[in-house]
Amino acid sequence: MIWGFLIAVFLPTALIVVYRFLPPPITPLMVIRLFEGQGLERDWVSWKDISPNLRRAAVAAEDNLFCEHSGFDWLSLEAAVKSYAEGKRAGGGSTISMQTAKNLFLWPRRSVVRKALEVPLTGAVELLWPKQRIMEVYLNIAEWGPGIYGAEAAARAYYGVSASKLSLRQASQLAAVLPSPLKWRASPPEDYVARRAATIRKRIGQLGPLLDCVSE
Repeated sequence: MIWGFLIAVFLPTALIVVYRFLPPPITPLMVIRLFEGQGLERDWVSWKDISPNLRRAAVAAEDNLFCEHSGFDWLSLEAAVKSYAEGKRAGGGSTISMQTAKNLFLWPRRSVVRKALEVPLTGAVELLWPKQRIMEVYLNIAEWGPGIYGAEAAARAYYGVSASKLSLRQASQLAAVLPSPLKWRASPPEDYVARRAATIRKRIGQLGPLLDCVSE
């Protein structure tokens, strides 16, 4: 039992250290989707090969305070916990750092147990990785459609360009589908996705210095 506890504690930490420098080979979600009969299309690209348009769009869409917080948006998290306690749908509260930790190590289905495990994993990721690395990993393992993972595969699948060449409009459409990539398509976008993408583009113009850590 002690060995099991030590493995559960130290193995994720060791992997976080390794993934600070090396690309994660696969994630639990990718394995689950493979068993569900989906493919696996993914090409890792470095930070400089991901368009700044997509980095900014991800912050504008998913986590406006990404550059400022230490992994947790406590106000949003408190609201999500309160909603859950009242029996309502507990949306929100998940930062890009939390999503990165979840995507790397945990399962997709929401639960109190999964959310509890996200907290120490997110803390370790924030402690051991700079913000650029968190965003780099996030955009390389995010699901963007059936069997499509990462910015490079998504850019080529939907627009026929590399991730480095994504325009602001293309990047905003990709960011718009992140909450539900199996339900929505980046291109051609349905009305809801197009409207959400337009909101993301507007928000990028409003965030200013809150985008500094992903703009370099």
